[in-house]
Amino acid sequence: MAPAVIKCPSCGRPLEWSEHSPFRPFCSERCKLIDLGAWLSEERGIAGETLASEATAPDGDTPDKPGS
Repeated sequence: MAPAVIKCPSCGRPLEWSEHSPFRPFCSERCKLIDLGAWLSEERGIAGETLASEATAPDGDTPDKPGS
């Protein structure tokens, strides 16, 4: 049975899902690092509700509006 062919989530290039693709689901280390950078810079995230601990800091300030 032939390995499945998927698209790289970063660039869309097709690649085989097999042991011959060490960076899967990415086509290369470069695409893997681009994706990691997007998560670390908060360009990507998982949708959900804001936690109470994130909504209000202990001093009553909201994280996005310090000093208000």
